[in-house]
Amino acid sequence: MCHHGCAAFVALSKPLDLFKRFTLATVSLSEWWVFVSDAVVLQYVGFQTKGAIREYTFTLRGTGGASSEYFVTIANDAFVAHRVRYQDAPDICFLRLHREFATQTDHPPSTRFSVTDAELADYQDAHAPKPKPSTYTHREDKES
Repeated sequence: MCHHGCAAFVALSKPLDLFKRFTLATVSLSEWWVFVSDAVVLQYVGFQTKGAIREYTFTLRGTGGASSEYFVTIANDAFVAHRVRYQDAPDICFLRLHREFATQTDHPPSTRFSVTDAELADYQDAHAPKPKPSTYTHREDKES
């Protein structure tokens, strides 16, 4: 889910080139299914709280109806310590999967991944609010 509250789906034209070349279509939450002919689709399914972690589930649907599930976890203490916002977690997990698929020539050997503190910090840095230009203009008063 992106920071705008939309569900993100990825359609890929070639299964072997997963995440190397992709198009991102953002749809409203009510539009859960995206049908793309001759494409692979990665879909965010949901999350579960499991003890000290939150586990985010994604489904990869390929051509011919084949599908597989991938799970990405984030430690609960990262949320409590404000290193990650709840609404950003699906996007962070999606990016983690994106990196895994980008380094593989086919599907990653594992279906379970964890987001590291370094990845959370990178995401936070990349999405930090930009400073707004000051509307105050400093004016020097001149004495006569």
